[in-house]
Amino acid sequence: MTQNISLIRSSKLPSVDYAYASYVPSEMDLFFMAGACPLDATGRVPEQSGYEEQAKLCVDNLKSALKECGAELKDVAYTRVLVASSDQSDLVTAWQAVREEFGSHDVPSTLSGVTVLGYSGQVVEIEAVAALSKE
Repeated sequence: MTQNISLIRSSKLPSVDYAYASYVPSEMDLFFMAGACPLDATGRVPEQSGYEEQAKLCVDNLKSALKECGAELKDVAYTRVLVASSDQSDLVTAWQAVREEFGSHDVPSTLSGVTVLGYSGQVVEIEAVAALSKE
């Protein structure tokens, strides 16, 4: 029997563009993904790249890491999006790019502004937890 992640929305909380929770059946394997960084093929953050471009590159790199585990974006149960900015509009720009890439799979997520990220020029990073059926 194939197990699936269930995304849980609330009828009592405000409507948002993500699920409030996800349920992962105990029969599934969990994968804790390292923060997906906006690194290009040379291992560097592209110069002059902005929040949207970096968010999309982070998702592309997350997809590659998930594939190594046999997973896809639809298997993600939770994300944390880190944005190096104190300007809420920068966070929204990154968030919108991530949400677009995830499409209808609106997993619970935390969006946080941070002071700095690990690579020179880096302004976005995405952490994720994925779950796969043990079949």
